[in-house]
Amino acid sequence: MNEVVKIRSVYFYVFIVFYAASFIWDKVLLYLNWTRMSPQAPKEVEGVYAPAEYAKQQEYQKENDRFSMCFNSCSFLLGMMILWFGGLGWLDTLLRKYIDHPVALALAFFGVISVCSLALQIPFDWYETFVIEQKFGFNKTTPWIFITDQVKNFFLGLTLEGLVVGVVVSAYIWAGRWFWAQAWAVLAGLGVLLAFFFSEWIVPLFNQQTPLEEGELRSAIEAFTEKASFPVHNIYMIDGSKRSTKSNAYFTGFGRKKRIVLYDTLIGDLSVEEVVAVLAHEIGHYKMRHIIYGMILSAVNIGLILLTMSLFLGNPEFAQALGGALPSFHLDVCGLSLLLGPFFAALDVAKNHIFRRQEYVADNFTVSHGMGDALILALKKISSKALVNLTPHPLVVFWSYSHPTLLQRIARIKGTEKS
Repeated sequence: MNEVVKIRSVYFYVFIVFYAASFIWDKVLLYLNWTRMSPQAPKEVEGVYAPAEYAKQQEYQKENDRFSMCFNSCSFLLGMMILWFGGLGWLDTLLRKYIDHPVALALAFFGVISVCSLALQIPFDWYETFVIEQKFGFNKTTPWIFITDQVKNFFLGLTLEGLVVGVVVSAYIWAGRWFWAQAWAVLAGLGVLLAFFFSEWIVPLFNQQTPLEEGELRSAIEAFTEKASFPVHNIYMIDGSKRSTKSNAYFTGFGRKKRIVLYDTLIGDLSVEEVVAVLAHEIGHYKMRHIIYGMILSAVNIGLILLTMSLFLGNPEFAQALGGALPSFHLDVCGLSLLLGPFFAALDVAKNHIFRRQEYVADNFTVSHGMGDALILALKKISSKALVNLTPHPLVVFWSYSHPTLLQRIARIKGTEKS
């Protein structure tokens, strides 16, 4: 008995230490970004921000950093209390009084956690949207849109989470240690399906997409796609302005399902040439097979996580460390998410490194079609309007940025043009 308690105590404190270390590391990164802030606009941002705009960007960053600190601190303290008092084990014991089947038990367990997470998240999301974003002129969301978005996101997330949990737990019951291979195959297939039909199944739940009207912009886009040997006639405009003034564009789908989607704010903010340059970048991702590579990378990432989990699952000491009376798949997963946190973080860092390199390649594609200057102008406009931080700490970029900074992209584009 003493040996079990001793082992249980070791895992318990390892979970505590790893959870605290993750929180502290996030604060270190936040502090490093603070050290890069300056009341005077550095030379690097000249041509993007005027002095008054730069001061506004710095204030926006401070507001978001304070908000992030508050939210993360509240989440951390709540999570620490749950760990310290065995809240996850208590929930497992409570649900076992009413549910016997392991799949249903896991679904109920993670469902309760999702509801509690939503209850914690909503007040912070409300403040971020209607106070911070409103203060700096970004917010266009109405309270009704906010509420319906929360409801849709919750049920969509719950459905997808239910599919993932159901598949993984069922595979674990049927295949034991080799569950990861079966679950990997199903989840990878589900990822491909969602990527293929994202614009038809998911986007309409939140936004209206309408075919881009005939005119100068559509003609310019079609002329470029023909020049780039990339025929696509599914060009849509999305009503992003009903939520925010920020701009975006993206490419989705494969084969006959591929489509270009432009935010209406992007069309309003950029010239025709600049919009085409942004789309050239997105098409560059497709032409360079980044979409396929991204799906493969995602599948490999899922496979590595499932394989690693399979090596540790079934350890009753995890459940004991979390306050549970009996071992269970869902408590094992919670324990492993803490124990393997550094491994998961390393995977994210590796993925972000690959994604940043892909951004440079897509920029080079745009430059190769003579649109480098237009892309620079477009990126400057998009970044300045969104009050993007142009001088984050290099370690923050390395650790968490999926895109290079604007200044890095501009320097690379100019260097490519000269070569």
